[in-house]
Amino acid sequence: MVLTRTASDARPALRRGTVLAAWLAVLGVVCLLSVAIGTRAIAPATVWDALVHHGAGADQTVVRDLRVPRTVLGLLAGVAFGLSGAVIQAVTRNPLADTQILGINAGAGLFMVLAIGFLGRTDIDQYLWFGFGGVAFALVGVYALGSAGRGGATPIRLTLAGVALGAVLDGISAGVRLVRPRAFDYLRFWDAGTIAGRPIEVARTILPFVLAGAVLALLVAGSLNAVALGDDLARSLGANIGRTRLLAVLAVMLLTGAATAAAGPIGFIGLMVPQVVRRFAGPDQRWIFAYTVVCGPVLLLSADIVGRVVIRPGELPVGIVTAFVGAPVLIWWIRRAKVGTR
Repeated sequence: MVLTRTASDARPALRRGTVLAAWLAVLGVVCLLSVAIGTRAIAPATVWDALVHHGAGADQTVVRDLRVPRTVLGLLAGVAFGLSGAVIQAVTRNPLADTQILGINAGAGLFMVLAIGFLGRTDIDQYLWFGFGGVAFALVGVYALGSAGRGGATPIRLTLAGVALGAVLDGISAGVRLVRPRAFDYLRFWDAGTIAGRPIEVARTILPFVLAGAVLALLVAGSLNAVALGDDLARSLGANIGRTRLLAVLAVMLLTGAATAAAGPIGFIGLMVPQVVRRFAGPDQRWIFAYTVVCGPVLLLSADIVGRVVIRPGELPVGIVTAFVGAPVLIWWIRRAKVGTR
């Protein structure tokens, strides 16, 4: 009996691992497409020559200096935005939670706009820290607004508080950019969310913070499984709720602050990816986070590829493409939730 039970318990894990390996293969294909496809048509042989043999020429330079850094940054930003959304949804027990919807991206963006516009911090090494501060400010603000009054911080109240606070912070950011337009000429595409035109140094700068945030998220994944059952039951199971939430918030701060500083406030990645991966991973946050680490970059890079080819010879920033996809998904999910409550 013991052997039979052990074998049956191992089958779901084996199946999830197999599907995860398949998604890793999809991610590899998407990375290759990201390097090969762009507004400028380049032959596959030329792309291969640029990557393997470091050949000279304008096309090889485009591949090495523009598309490869863009793909690397897309990988990091996809992991960061997707995983931060999954962590927020687990902590708040709210399937509609996302860094964009809860106003967290807006907080990071405002603090960086203030740093650039009034303090002259134009290097990512400088304004990155303001991004972390903006995330912390938004998280505290959303929780304070959502928990005010009777009833405490319910998922619906947190969502409404995040939408309201995000709108206010976005308005302040827009006002600062109007007052100091010259300070933001070189970041005019950053506001829409883009991974284009970023040198490889940007990816190197945020890499330690994304890795640290991802490690923290994976470390608290098991405890978040207990938190999902409710505070009282989680305590009875021995979970340290305060420490779990603190580490989870720190992970969100590192992931969102770093990704927003590098790529702008790209929304809906953290909303869509966890919803999709739950179909493969089930309710276990450890598997959800593992799938999100892979599927987040798949979605962001795929959206970026679409943005490059849909209006050639121009291109759409990836943040606009994800908004086109994410907004209908959000509407569908809200309508589905309403139907489920009838």
